[in-house]
Amino acid sequence: MSALNKLKLNIEVQFASAAIEKKMAEIAPFPLLKKWVKTAIRINGQLTLRFVNHAESRRLNFHFRKIDKATNVLTFLYDVSQQSVSADIVLCLPVISREAKTQKKMMHSHLAHMIIHGCLHAQGYDHEEEKDAHTMETKEVALLDSLGFASPYLAL
Repeated sequence: MSALNKLKLNIEVQFASAAIEKKMAEIAPFPLLKKWVKTAIRINGQLTLRFVNHAESRRLNFHFRKIDKATNVLTFLYDVSQQSVSADIVLCLPVISREAKTQKKMMHSHLAHMIIHGCLHAQGYDHEEEKDAHTMETKEVALLDSLGFASPYLAL
């Protein structure tokens, strides 16, 4: 058995509403979400993906970042080490959908990007400094490529 098969990564998925749950079932059912997460996180841990509406994203973004608008993804990191991670990743489906349309991207691929982006934040990556942003973007592109998605930065 390989080391990857021995990993214990528990993934919980939550939905702010039945409408969001229904939409997510059409876009990316749980096994696909799990595949995307496990591609990005290769250590043990507990991860919650929560798909929310505009209002919940805005409330959380304001409360924790003092930014009064909804955002595509927020990552709440509770613990990370070389061996494990514990985090919540909150994804705002309406914002992600709007961005996909505006950027002329498929919703499916943009959602995969946002999940990988959140997973990288959960492992301590950030994009506050140019050097760190380059490192994070390079990692995102490689992970997305391994899943068969084009670089999300080509069209930007």
